[in-house]
Amino acid sequence: MNTILAATLSDTKKPKYKAVADRIRTAVEAGDLAPGEKLPPVRELAYQLEITPGTVARAYKILTDDGVLQAEVGRGTFVAERLTPIQDDVWARQESKLVAKDPGSVSLFSPRLPDVGQVQAIRAALRKVADADPALFLNYPTRDAYRPVREAVVNWMSDLSLGPVDQHDVVLTHGGQNGLCVVFQTILRGPQPAVLVEDLSYAGFRRAAELMRATVVGVAMDEHGMLPEALEQAARKSPAQLVCLSPEVQNPTGAHMPLERRKALVEVARQHDLQIVDDDCYSFGEARGPSLRALAPDITWHVSSLSKSFTPALRIGFALAPLDRGADLRRVSEYGYFGLSQPLAELARLLLSDPATREMAGRVRARMDEYVRVAVTVLGKYDLTWGASVPFLWLRLPPGWRAAGFSRAAEREGVQVRTADEFALRDGRAPHAVRIAVNAQVPLGTFEEAMRRLRALLDNPPEQISV
Repeated sequence: MNTILAATLSDTKKPKYKAVADRIRTAVEAGDLAPGEKLPPVRELAYQLEITPGTVARAYKILTDDGVLQAEVGRGTFVAERLTPIQDDVWARQESKLVAKDPGSVSLFSPRLPDVGQVQAIRAALRKVADADPALFLNYPTRDAYRPVREAVVNWMSDLSLGPVDQHDVVLTHGGQNGLCVVFQTILRGPQPAVLVEDLSYAGFRRAAELMRATVVGVAMDEHGMLPEALEQAARKSPAQLVCLSPEVQNPTGAHMPLERRKALVEVARQHDLQIVDDDCYSFGEARGPSLRALAPDITWHVSSLSKSFTPALRIGFALAPLDRGADLRRVSEYGYFGLSQPLAELARLLLSDPATREMAGRVRARMDEYVRVAVTVLGKYDLTWGASVPFLWLRLPPGWRAAGFSRAAEREGVQVRTADEFALRDGRAPHAVRIAVNAQVPLGTFEEAMRRLRALLDNPPEQISV
């Protein structure tokens, strides 16, 4: 490495860190440094070149940000498999492969993420997994084998306010829904336990409860989420053992729960010996307030995944136990499915340890925001709840429309949305509202046209209400 760089550093007017970065980049492009090749540690290269470690670290950072190098926690810095900087036209070509076969139909049922580099990153990581120690493919996984992955999860979630978190509190799951099921199995006891959910809530709460033969009880809510007084009443009337919440991004309404509401709900949960399950899968980036686990680390179970920020295809999720309950959570996962397969766990470690993954998640968020802004621009005159980095919008329908009729009319126009009924309990009442998910796998212009079709329907309700 020092012979590759020496000539550049001895005769250049550029700052030394730029000269080092440029020469490494040139060496990579020329094939002098091969994909996967490990670079010297910062201090070692600095000593060889007789420059400061900070100069080398700055050069490595530039190249890592550009995708030329790839840093892995505890292993070092390597030449990345993707050899060229990200270009918008590359992702535009990739996006064109993701468009539905019927270009006139746009599904807005569930968020669909754009490809801003994840596909190439996953392919590169899979190649590394394929070249791993043969024992990875032959033996049952051990608890210690998962430790590096659990540590990577803790690091991945370090920008969230979660209270004290240790890798022993983490269990790897097959996505967020599996995480909910594992947590419910850990908590619920007795012949007919009860689970408390908001009147409008993620259907996965109900499905996980049904698998445990638990009764699901709806709790009244307002624009900020579950009402503390309603939780108090429901806890008194039912044999409830846990309450499910999503304070950062409520699904389906997109509401954000203020701090005082969170504290009030925690207080009620403590009074009635309720465990709290915080489904944080839709939270993007830094949290806007302390999590329920930070407020109540002894009774809160936190569930998240990579599905909404990186890709849902890999089914990589994680559940965090409250303090001193990590062993209980691990026992359920080990009894249920022995943990993730070792190759998948190694793939998770590679991705979560790579700073480029966090950077790609930021680009996913920025791209999704573009679509949200388009939706707000087109539909903004109606009763719309939305938020930056929230990959769906909640639309309360104007007079003249009911949810079922609007959904059918939208589908005839080639746009598929979810009605509020899909988020209500079977015996509950749903408002006349729909959830519009962001589909960033269609061109932005196609998405905008779908929004215009919805606005045309909203502007022209039927003369007779359709049910």
